[in-house]
Amino acid sequence: MTTLDLTLRRVGPVQFEASDARGHRVLVEGSTELGGRDEGMRPMEMFLVALASCSAIDVVHILERKQKHTLEQLVVRVRGVRADAVPAVFTEVELAFEATGNMSEKKLARAVALSVEKYCSVTRMLEGNVVVRHTYRLSPSAG
Repeated sequence: MTTLDLTLRRVGPVQFEASDARGHRVLVEGSTELGGRDEGMRPMEMFLVALASCSAIDVVHILERKQKHTLEQLVVRVRGVRADAVPAVFTEVELAFEATGNMSEKKLARAVALSVEKYCSVTRMLEGNVVVRHTYRLSPSAG
């Protein structure tokens, strides 16, 4: 079993600095309606960042390390739809992967599907509660 330890320290009215044991830091902040100054990401935005980055790391690993393809660029756009209720949980999330590299569209599709449907821990935590959709687009290598 793996344990992750993080620290969240208040640095403003509704602003917090999150840090890990290695010294990495992220600024998280409440909305301006709650007294925030719009200087950091909001908690639900951070959740979408975690989801998109988890899947992106999987896709890079599958394509570059496992399949030995050249991935020149990967952009993941994520859109979360929240319930109009309290708590305002996500009801659906869409991940749009845009890749540039030397591979077939079929290989990209498979890597994205494996990440979103099998390997990404963040996506798996949403299973049964949130509809997660994904799309992909491949642009040919510039070189």
